[in-house]
Amino acid sequence: METELDGDVLVIGGGVIGLTTAVLLAERGVRVRLWARDPVGRTTSAVAGALWWPYRIEPVASAYAWALRSLEVYEELAARPEATGVRMVEGVLGETALDEVGVWAAARLPGLRTATAEEYPAGSGVRARLPLIDMTAHLPWLRERLLAAGGVVEARTVAGLAETDAPVVVNCTGLAARELVPDPSVRPVRGQLVVVENPGIDTWMVSTGADGAMAYFFPQPGRLVLGGTAEEDAWSTEPDPAVAEAIVRRCAALRPEIAGARVLEHRVGLRPARDAVRLERSALPDGRALVHNYGHGGAGVTVAWGCAEEAATLAAG
Repeated sequence: METELDGDVLVIGGGVIGLTTAVLLAERGVRVRLWARDPVGRTTSAVAGALWWPYRIEPVASAYAWALRSLEVYEELAARPEATGVRMVEGVLGETALDEVGVWAAARLPGLRTATAEEYPAGSGVRARLPLIDMTAHLPWLRERLLAAGGVVEARTVAGLAETDAPVVVNCTGLAARELVPDPSVRPVRGQLVVVENPGIDTWMVSTGADGAMAYFFPQPGRLVLGGTAEEDAWSTEPDPAVAEAIVRRCAALRPEIAGARVLEHRVGLRPARDAVRLERSALPDGRALVHNYGHGGAGVTVAWGCAEEAATLAAG
């Protein structure tokens, strides 16, 4: 559906949700400005792993639809991985049986199959070829794509929605929506990562141990990203050395060569969780249109394009 809007649209939020929404609107001919508090490299999205798979997101039915639409886009972008940061990579989802994946994915992922014991010795798993996104490349690429479409990016911190100055405002502020809207139902789920030199691993893996602790590794250009954690209502963005050691230990239990890999970086991100994604149109006190698009938890990259299309339709009224 093409968007027909009179006047500017202001998108607030410079993470993957805000950038993708702004790109889609701008490429439909809408005059778009984007207000971003942080440079792309300092957003929560920059910390993401980032494997395409619906993770910690509600409502489930909508999330599947948004994810599948985004999958179509990422498959196209994977034709130019050096520019877009998107690659299609094989890997294993552990502690998952083929019949647990769901028809929504099985019908769309023809290569989906049960992992062999050699591929996943820790138990049952499924092998899949999924988009893996290098956010250090993808976020700057989205920003440049927005600028190429005529969009404008401004560094600005917003204290309240009332200070916005466009006839249509799209709120993609993630965790900041807790104070900005305000919406106290938005809460952080803390994720810590360890980035190491890649010892030669070219597939990804996601595993959950008997104690519920996550372990995953994602091969990105020039590095291997290890995770992870999901701490509810934890606000600290400082890496915890003990947590980092545990992450490396859990990943090395899956691939022993990880144990000796040199650590390059520690990262922490606060996923913007909510009981359900808020994707709806409302109005500011003065009657201007306000579209909310936030609360995507750990699945922002996975659903970005599907949510952007819905947000653009809502913005058009």
